[in-house]
Amino acid sequence: IYRRGIVMTIGNKKVYIICGPTAAGKSIVALYLAKRVKGEIVNCDSVQLYKYMDIGSAKPTQKDMKAIPHHLYGFVDPSDDITVAQYQKLAFEKIDEILARGNTPIVVGGTGLYLNSLIYKMSFAAKPINLKRRDELEHLAEVRGNEYLFELLSAVDPDAAARIHPNNIRKIIRAIEAYELGSKLESMDKLEPNTKYEFKINIVNMEREWLYTRINRRVDKLMEEGLLKEVKHLLSMGYNSETPAMKGIGYKELLLYLDGKATLEEAVNNIKTNTRHYAKRQLTWFKRYENAHWIEIQKGQMVGNVVDEILEASK
Repeated sequence: IYRRGIVMTIGNKKVYIICGPTAAGKSIVALYLAKRVKGEIVNCDSVQLYKYMDIGSAKPTQKDMKAIPHHLYGFVDPSDDITVAQYQKLAFEKIDEILARGNTPIVVGGTGLYLNSLIYKMSFAAKPINLKRRDELEHLAEVRGNEYLFELLSAVDPDAAARIHPNNIRKIIRAIEAYELGSKLESMDKLEPNTKYEFKINIVNMEREWLYTRINRRVDKLMEEGLLKEVKHLLSMGYNSETPAMKGIGYKELLLYLDGKATLEEAVNNIKTNTRHYAKRQLTWFKRYENAHWIEIQKGQMVGNVVDEILEASK
């Protein structure tokens, strides 16, 4: 099969997906799996796409990236807002290149919309944007607040509202625009699977209290590694609270601290709370995936055993 000058071997279509809530251990599981299946890792985390945001996004280490090929990490400027359509195109290109080399793609991450764009047949045909209407919506957000616009979206498209954070005003506006243009995304039960690839969907999870403990510990570790210094560096480069990537968890809370609107302790606690809430929303999202293999990691379980389970389920 020829695509973009690449020759792909017929029948070589297996693509592993390692997803799950934040801090559940997806990256290390993917790394061990890659060593077993001649794999290359493709990022599916929206924040890890960005440059200069290594600590807060918990990117794989340079050592791990040298050990196993990693793709789509740290190449987008924080001021750019990558659409699902753009991610889909980039990810499919990488997947096809990896398959053409005779290797195995391993898609890793927890950004639900990005995953959907791969495992379902989703078309992103360009539609005209009404700039006057966009200005109206932005003005409504300024005058009446983000919550008002989020409630507006919830009223017309509750499915979309369930997938978007109430403070992500840019995505809220886009979702309202999509609804008003008649291009509302269908619910998952109506989406048609993408059969071009043989997706092996694995959802890494663990007991909730242990997951929350891991999240809290990871936030403390990120602070020790220099997350606050990273945020200050981004500010010195000209990025601010209006920069798309700086609205991510870990960055927006520390920006409030640096702006004098919260103490450092409050900011760190808010990072932990918001990360736990995000993990809960991720789990709700992944529960909709049919034919996914759920892996409940136990305390003290060896990563190799988790990989054994993934390989056994993928036969």
